[in-house]
Amino acid sequence: MDWHSSIKGFKGYLLLEKSLSKNSIAAYLHDITNLQHFFDTKKITVNPENVTFPQLQEFIGFIIELGIGPRSQARMISGIRAFYKYLLMEDAIKQSPAELLELPRLPQKLPEVLSIEEIDLLINAIDLSTPEGQRNKAMLETLYCCGLRVTELVTLKISDIIFEEEFVRVIGKGNKQRLVPLGKSAEKYIKIYLEEVRPHIAVQKDSEDIVFLNRRGKGMSREMVFIIIQKLKMKAGLNKKISPHTFRHSFATHLVEGGADLRAVQEMLGHESITTTEIYTHIDREYLRDAILRFHPRK
Repeated sequence: MDWHSSIKGFKGYLLLEKSLSKNSIAAYLHDITNLQHFFDTKKITVNPENVTFPQLQEFIGFIIELGIGPRSQARMISGIRAFYKYLLMEDAIKQSPAELLELPRLPQKLPEVLSIEEIDLLINAIDLSTPEGQRNKAMLETLYCCGLRVTELVTLKISDIIFEEEFVRVIGKGNKQRLVPLGKSAEKYIKIYLEEVRPHIAVQKDSEDIVFLNRRGKGMSREMVFIIIQKLKMKAGLNKKISPHTFRHSFATHLVEGGADLRAVQEMLGHESITTTEIYTHIDREYLRDAILRFHPRK
């Protein structure tokens, strides 16, 4: 099995079996392609099934020398492990040479978080006199009230908003579904947008069920949401590194600070492991007083 056919099969496995997003698949394939290029550069003639553990160690040493950081190293090692797991499943190999690869120790990196006052400042900077402003208000309220990833926001469907129950059905990573409380503020501005703004947009085919649309009647891009937030940051005079994901971090942090149970926050964020959610306990431990989910500032 050569590199081309192996990588092609791996792509199909990630898409069909693992149901990963396009970005995740592209990252995995990029890592394996880099491994192949390493062997080509070193003039090492080896097919994927003949790669040895020492050769993989040599590759890791090479990327470390290039100055690749621990987080990128960890991601590349995860990609290589997944590739050889696929080859095992295909019976192309009997044992994975990547099994003993160790992940680098990652420094604890706390996410950038906005205070409630900064969230208000940013959202209040929106010009509500325009249709786009009404849409942006609804988008950012939804980002913050529901703790969505930006991809989850731009793919959110009208049919997934359950107004009667005040819940949103979210399709997250790996095509996994979760239910998130909508929140009064998000509900209010989504309804205003759906009732007063969206009906005046000429909706394009295949975007009929998408909540947030651009001027051309198609779904918003992730990049456009980022640009909108950057413009609002400048307008509000906030000197922080802010992205759509900052709203998700702030959502989680404010819940934990309010006394929310970590398991509840884990469910709302769609984290597979509670360990991922526990990063928010490092931001301010004194708020972890009980296991009762109290309230979110926007609810």
